[in-house]
Amino acid sequence: MIPQSFIQDLLARVDIVDVVGKHVQLKKGGANYMGLCPFHNEKSPSFTVSPTKQFYHCFGCGAHGTAIGFVMEFSGVSFPDAVRDLAQGLGMVVPEENRIIPERRAEAQAKSMALSDVLGKACDFYRQQLKTAPQAIAYLKKRGLTGEIAARFGMGYAPDAWDSLRQVFPDYSAGALDEAGLVIDKSAENGGQRKRYDRFRDRIMFPIRNTKGQVIGFGGRIMEQGEPKYLNSPETPVFQKGLELYGLFEARQAIREAGYALVTEGYMDVVALAQMGFPQAVATLGTACTPTHVQKLLRQTDRIIFSFDGDSAGRRAARRALDACLPLLDDSKLVQFLFLPAEHDPDSYIREFGADAFEQEIRDATPLSQFFIREVTAGLSLQSAEGRAHALAEAKPLLQAMQPTALRLQIVRQLAQLTQTPAGDIEALFSLTQPVVRRQAAAPARVRRSAPAGLELQIMRLVMAFPPLAALLDQVAMADAAKLAPDGAEMLQGLVQVALSLGEHGQFAALAEVLRGTGNDFDGLITEIAGQGDIDPELAQLELNGAIRQMRMQALRAEADHLVARGLADEVSRQRWREIMGLLEQLKKQPVA
Repeated sequence: MIPQSFIQDLLARVDIVDVVGKHVQLKKGGANYMGLCPFHNEKSPSFTVSPTKQFYHCFGCGAHGTAIGFVMEFSGVSFPDAVRDLAQGLGMVVPEENRIIPERRAEAQAKSMALSDVLGKACDFYRQQLKTAPQAIAYLKKRGLTGEIAARFGMGYAPDAWDSLRQVFPDYSAGALDEAGLVIDKSAENGGQRKRYDRFRDRIMFPIRNTKGQVIGFGGRIMEQGEPKYLNSPETPVFQKGLELYGLFEARQAIREAGYALVTEGYMDVVALAQMGFPQAVATLGTACTPTHVQKLLRQTDRIIFSFDGDSAGRRAARRALDACLPLLDDSKLVQFLFLPAEHDPDSYIREFGADAFEQEIRDATPLSQFFIREVTAGLSLQSAEGRAHALAEAKPLLQAMQPTALRLQIVRQLAQLTQTPAGDIEALFSLTQPVVRRQAAAPARVRRSAPAGLELQIMRLVMAFPPLAALLDQVAMADAAKLAPDGAEMLQGLVQVALSLGEHGQFAALAEVLRGTGNDFDGLITEIAGQGDIDPELAQLELNGAIRQMRMQALRAEADHLVARGLADEVSRQRWREIMGLLEQLKKQPVA
């Protein structure tokens, strides 16, 4: 867990204009900077970056956030990874990493940089070799690929030689070459002498990039007959197959524009689909789809379509993808499965039938719920009690892996209908966490929280824009707000508590970052503040003082009205009423400081 104090310190040091400016061409426009939004297509700039608020906001698509949020959204990395990335650029050490001995941390960072450098140089070498390899160029043309698409994905060619990398690495015995997976080092049978040679030879090379665009490994495809058809880099300190997706770096913008990610099995599928008008495609790296793969994609989009080969192996891959998705789904996510004819993969299908036919296949993709039911009932006779029981047994671990969502409820109800078993009985039989059916039947009606309005909303806007102003809201002010608001000013109290925790130098960006993980209640207010012009801090303080005074007067009048309604029956009530009248007179004469 990264301490909030470190996050606040990081956001205070980092300049969001520099962070965004690395990826978006920004121009000064008044107090802010303007540019074309990197998260949707637009011809005129509606994307603004505020150096005062240290916040970005797009008036076109509504995207907004801090420097941390921008790195997460643009690069598709997790919150901790975004914090580490920004911290590293500032020479800061994330507190959770302090447990690592400094010498070991420095050693690991140096090794990672050395491997990245070696892999980058190898990638450049392979790309140059492709330009002078007629047989490789002919193969790519035969597969229908253009030089433009090959350049976009950084494709290259590994020469048919045992040690071609010696041309770019004169110290061919360097340990980094072995650690990066570029060479194989074996002991020869004659006397234990070591023999070193290139791992990739006479293959089309596909560089694998991480979300920062750094080359972390390679996939090599043989051009003619031979085994293995594809050869991947081994696991290294910078490359783990179960964590990476081929083409994700290149596909990020296209995924946002298309509204979905298309997951395939092979490098050539990704490249061919990109050329044929589907640049939102990515591929697993010769391994089953993992929850980490799914998490990475769900950071980019709410919709994933798996398009595996139409053969039995492809269907097994789809089942493993189903297993990986289930624990991560909520009701805002959509997962579908595209099943092609058995003799086709996405590359061959789109070349034979065209982009329009493939687009139709995408539109007709099978929803996860249908695939789920199909999998658990495959080969079973639901006409018999045994068949229905078997289907329930197949479904049990899958349902137990899911969160208690509306989607799970729908699947349970479908399964209930097919197996002639009440939905509540299925949930009870499987001991599902937080049963949906039974909870809904017994749950009391929820009290809808009123949205902040009037003075409460005005105060929240000011505190959101200038967190240090929260210190002006003392116990009396908060008590007044609680009396006047239908829900006891619950949102205002939460906002003030977070703002106070940031201290006297708290910033809007830091406050928004903390509130980001507390639900969507504050999202509208954050968007509003991000989109408005800069406010003078002194005027904001005057406005807040005025709002606090008005709130005090309203609370006192409400108390006085209550006393009058009760008839001022005793001296205590009459005395309190006189005190309130005196306080109101004082407040009317009191200047706003």
